[in-house]
Amino acid sequence: MGEEPEHRRERGSGDSGAGEQLALIRETVRKTKVPKAKPRTWRGAPLAKELPVARVLVDKGPVHLDKLWDYAVPAEMDAEAQPGVRVRVRFGAGTGQVRGGRREGGGLLDGYILERVAESDYRGPLAAIAQVLSPELALGPGLLTVCRMVADRYAGSLADVLQLAVPHRHARVEAKASPAPLPPPGEPAPGSWERYPHGPSFLRALARGDAPRAVWTALPGPTWPQELAAAMAATLASGRGALAVMPDGRSAARVDAALGALLGPDRHVLLTADSGPEERYRRWLAINRGSLRAVVGTRAAMFAPVRELGLVAIWDDGDSSHSERHSPQPHAREVLLLRSAHEGTAFLLGGVSRTVEAAQLVETRWALPLAADREVARQIAPLVRTVGDEQLGRDVAARSARLPSLAWQTAREGLRHGPVLVQVPRGGYVPRLACERCREPARCRHCQGPLQALAAGAALCCGWCGTQAPDWHCAECGGQRARAQIVGAQRTAEELGRAFPEVPVLASGRDHIRDTVPDRPALVVSTPGAEPVAEGPGYAAALLLDGWALLSRPDLRADEEALRRWLGAASLVRGQEAGGVVTIVAEPTLRPVQALVRWDPAGHAARELAERAELGFPPVSRMASVSGPPDAVAGLLDLAELPRTAEVLGPVPVEAPPPGRARTGGDPPSAPRLGSADDPGGWERALIRVRPGQGAALAGALKMAQATRLTRREGEPVWVRVDPPDIG
Repeated sequence: MGEEPEHRRERGSGDSGAGEQLALIRETVRKTKVPKAKPRTWRGAPLAKELPVARVLVDKGPVHLDKLWDYAVPAEMDAEAQPGVRVRVRFGAGTGQVRGGRREGGGLLDGYILERVAESDYRGPLAAIAQVLSPELALGPGLLTVCRMVADRYAGSLADVLQLAVPHRHARVEAKASPAPLPPPGEPAPGSWERYPHGPSFLRALARGDAPRAVWTALPGPTWPQELAAAMAATLASGRGALAVMPDGRSAARVDAALGALLGPDRHVLLTADSGPEERYRRWLAINRGSLRAVVGTRAAMFAPVRELGLVAIWDDGDSSHSERHSPQPHAREVLLLRSAHEGTAFLLGGVSRTVEAAQLVETRWALPLAADREVARQIAPLVRTVGDEQLGRDVAARSARLPSLAWQTAREGLRHGPVLVQVPRGGYVPRLACERCREPARCRHCQGPLQALAAGAALCCGWCGTQAPDWHCAECGGQRARAQIVGAQRTAEELGRAFPEVPVLASGRDHIRDTVPDRPALVVSTPGAEPVAEGPGYAAALLLDGWALLSRPDLRADEEALRRWLGAASLVRGQEAGGVVTIVAEPTLRPVQALVRWDPAGHAARELAERAELGFPPVSRMASVSGPPDAVAGLLDLAELPRTAEVLGPVPVEAPPPGRARTGGDPPSAPRLGSADDPGGWERALIRVRPGQGAALAGALKMAQATRLTRREGEPVWVRVDPPDIG
């Protein structure tokens, strides 16, 4: 039998007291609480009289859901539900779940109202907006347009880009008002920009409100933060905003300090992950509200919604930190180029080195070079000496010690005048070992990963799975003695400590990166990119060891990256007139080594660009990678309507990253060696190359094919990346 109706049970004679109490409780709840159905579905609620339909971008990343969804706007939300605000909506309800003229059900998701319209193209019943999270306009028209362009360029979804561009909301921060904007500062003095023939005129153009575009090859030394700050200050003097994106927090802090010294307090803001989520949102709100117009930050700042933006700048665009690790993995340089072209801003790409992409901007005359005369550069740069294979073969000390004789002499002489920088390509103690007899690399028996020594006298262990190998012997010749194939920074510091016992040895690497070192004799052993800045005039000397380790990387950018790392370290050394010396252990006839000796990053980048043009490699062409299981990769390529001139390279097997390295998009998800010949179930990668001008068509075709596969639920997921930084 069915359950007795509630109203009949309450009126029954046997439980009249309990019924009266329950009725009283229900009546109290009705008076003090809003019915649960109202904020979720607004069942039966009247709609806004004007523009009662909101088009909402739901915060859900898959590309097949990358479109706007129509929702009804209740009358009570009419004032707050404006384009750009955050809302919560019900998503995923079926067409059969309709009550009171409203579609109900589904899960609550966050989203943004992008538009209000009079009627919907969808003729069925609409779900109502469940809640306006905040009346704060978090997504302005300018930021929305930039995010759309980035999503289209990288074959990604708009929701994914917005997750990178707009930080998470903190209601307590929104409740507080941002400070009032200050009037524009005065035009700064050229200062050290006078060392560049066109430096002062570049600053004057910014101060006038013009939009010059330049590729800046900065002179070595500690002045580049002040020069970048002067360019931003000149832009502020014109009444416009300025944005500078740095590769890491250390470089951002240097520009932040330079801006503070030049402009004073409360005129700029620093956006980095170190500030924490709540403080970061407070600073982002100040930018979005127009309180601050000068922004310095790491790669997430590339989307900063600066009002009346007049200058976008990026420092050291070849650093891998500028490439976003989350989908759709945009590069900060390309995002700033899109913003500069769309918003008509000035553009400044700076660094002590020059990438091939920067050389292409100069080659196509999209940007003009901004560099000092060669004579000035040679005077300010340190003296560079080389130690090649021929010298190493004749050097008795090089066979038994870590340092060749020339490098040892450079270190000894430099320590008389200040600190000496020692750059080692690899961290750890001995990260790579080989058989002493036949030179066969030492491999783990379990996963075939490289064996390494973590400390002197320690048992060998695998660098991938961590398994120890105390009884290792060579599988080729049976030898039981291993030799160092690559010497890491830790062992280098240990050997230098024995060679110079009276001098302190400081280390800077992945586990602990030093910002600065004092201006007194010391040996500073660092891995590339972790070099601390020496206080005062800079390092007295620098040793760049094991140059072959950087040059032998199996990647198209190996030469460019090696020169960038060397120039970055050498630029911290005092100039030649002050006695600064750099000794590099690498074959002197190689092109990157010659570019370092001549201090000619622009010439090296131009020659690299010419070779890329002959071979048809990026940036002359546009390229995308498709990674995943073999059947899934083949299925997506068959489905994609690629441009006629598209050329598919591969597919080829790809290996998973070592367990010690974080997995990023496009990496196989399982154990090492996945994708090798003995693992037929491994992942593959195909490269698709198109001619210049067809990049948008390539991205659109891949995005459409990806969306079709997801809609049909065909096969396993596939990773698509446009403009992959590493193509082998």
